[in-house]
Amino acid sequence: MTDLIPLYSIKVKCCNCEHEFQTSRVRPSLKKAIRRDADFCSYYKEENPDYYVVRVCPKCGFASTENSADKLSEIQRASFKKSIGNRWIVKHFDGHRSWETALETYKLALLCAQSINDKDRILASLLHHIAWLYRYNGENEQELRFLRFSLDAYINVYERDGVGGNDARLLYLIGELNRRIGKFSEAVMWFSRLINDQRIMDAAMIRAAREQWGVLREQMRDAKMDPDELLSGTEGT
Repeated sequence: MTDLIPLYSIKVKCCNCEHEFQTSRVRPSLKKAIRRDADFCSYYKEENPDYYVVRVCPKCGFASTENSADKLSEIQRASFKKSIGNRWIVKHFDGHRSWETALETYKLALLCAQSINDKDRILASLLHHIAWLYRYNGENEQELRFLRFSLDAYINVYERDGVGGNDARLLYLIGELNRRIGKFSEAVMWFSRLINDQRIMDAAMIRAAREQWGVLREQMRDAKMDPDELLSGTEGT
């Protein structure tokens, strides 16, 4: 009967105040997606694991993910306290989360990450997840808004850190998000970088980029643009 209960709780130590609290997770046996969009947004039959990615400390209000730092510096703590902590009222997020609650936790995590000047990769991921949440709810305008924010953050990652042979996913995401917001020439440029970079050996991402070119062609034809002119010189790579 245990596997029929979708959620279980784990203990987490807050990286800001070191308070231990419980947060919910979806059981691994129920994490199989029924379908997935090209930018990795996944859909599930029952509880959506993405709703439970953010853990929120009920005592101080700091919201983080598994990719966040284990401990904040004194400067980061002071910055968080000034921006958010001083206004926090104790609130618990353990147990089932609705779409609205999940969105609340992600936006709080985004504010926390911004307050401590967290890494661009963390910011990009949070913004991308918020876009997915709006997609789940059919709010296209808000989805596109946060896809643009996420795209800017992913580009910041690329410009600041560069790209290595194992960063095909970053190039692919930048190309795909450009395609989704209608920046077709930019999408081609980033897909082409992925395919042409000899350091990248990720066959799955290269194949995905080629597949999205096919989707891009149809979009361009629908927009009465000439795909052959834009894509010339890239398909044979």
